[in-house]
Amino acid sequence: MVQAQNSQDSAYLNTVASVTIAPIGLGEELSTYVAQAIKVIRDSGLSNETNAMSTVIEGDLSEVMQIVEKATRALAEQGYRTEVSLKLDIRQGKRSQIHQKVELIDKILQ
Repeated sequence: MVQAQNSQDSAYLNTVASVTIAPIGLGEELSTYVAQAIKVIRDSGLSNETNAMSTVIEGDLSEVMQIVEKATRALAEQGYRTEVSLKLDIRQGKRSQIHQKVELIDKILQ
């Protein structure tokens, strides 16, 4: 598990990451492989949500990057050519953006 930063730590950079990690060249159905990477993310203790296209992770920038690397290694170290798509939203002084962003959109749409 990744150590959580103290909420008063001024070095904390809240990061919301959208990540897709999958092997390439292994056929049409990749769920068994993708599940291995997602397990690493879920076991990390960081906030995360998985949908049909990616997994969203939230935490300090360094924590998020460590987990992305560890999840990538879960496949790559088995010898699979592994593709990673990563998008980051980094905002100092923010927390719980995974949920707050969706709640704001829902409120606007009401």
